[in-house]
Amino acid sequence: MKRQLARRSVGYLWILPALVLLLVFVYYPIVENFRLSLYSWNAFRPVPKFVGLNNYNRVFADPVFWTAIVNNIWYAVVSVAFQVGIALVLAALLEGVVAPRLRGFLRTVYFIPATISITIVGLLFRIIYQPEGLLNAFLGLFGVESTRAWLGEQETAIGSVIAMSQWQNLGYTTMLFVVAIQRIPKEYYEAALVDGAGAVRTFFSVTVPLVREMTTLLMIVTISGAFLVFNEIMATTQGGPNNSSQVLGTWLYQSAFKNDDMGYATVVAVVIFVFTFTAAMLQLAYSRLRRVEQ
Repeated sequence: MKRQLARRSVGYLWILPALVLLLVFVYYPIVENFRLSLYSWNAFRPVPKFVGLNNYNRVFADPVFWTAIVNNIWYAVVSVAFQVGIALVLAALLEGVVAPRLRGFLRTVYFIPATISITIVGLLFRIIYQPEGLLNAFLGLFGVESTRAWLGEQETAIGSVIAMSQWQNLGYTTMLFVVAIQRIPKEYYEAALVDGAGAVRTFFSVTVPLVREMTTLLMIVTISGAFLVFNEIMATTQGGPNNSSQVLGTWLYQSAFKNDDMGYATVVAVVIFVFTFTAAMLQLAYSRLRRVEQ
């Protein structure tokens, strides 16, 4: 009995440094952020003033805040469709249809955009989206005459940034799915072939169920990333025009460091935390439920 307690004590000592780091640098800032959201404070006010839920009332009455939430939701929906759905299909095609000698080349081609700095990608797409840029020239090949400034118009700014983000990140998630598919035992595919299953049925009956853990992980990472997005907007539109492409991250930054309204910005941070935490918990709960059902 004493030996077991000693062993457990040694184990706790090993995890204590990591636990302390988590408490100091993760959980304490989260609790402190919730506390500070109840105060009005800025860089020039040494003592925060308690205002209760006034900051929350201001945030929820601000139309720009709701524009940012809608943009983040669109970002999440499109990202899941491309970086999870299309990426899985593309990975299955690479592993099951493409000739082996071409797989390595195509993996490299798809993965290269993920290695490019977001600043460089932003500058590249600002050129592509100009009125005289490559996108309008490409549309002209199909008889669609356009001089649209894709990043300079309220109707197209956020959609253009979302499209840019999918171009950069699709290859990365595709490669993760490729790794997951490669870990599936070949016997499953051979059994499906013996049963007369076609490519589509094999994909839904073998590939999709056996990469569920990777799918759950990428769903969590993609949705959380969509609500934490910041660099893509700052490298292209900086929230404009007329705040039409604001997301929660850029609106938090502008409120805190440009408007010096720290209390307001803290509430936006609380909202971001609630969205990302809820999405992660729902995905994990769904994954556990499917495991129990199996």
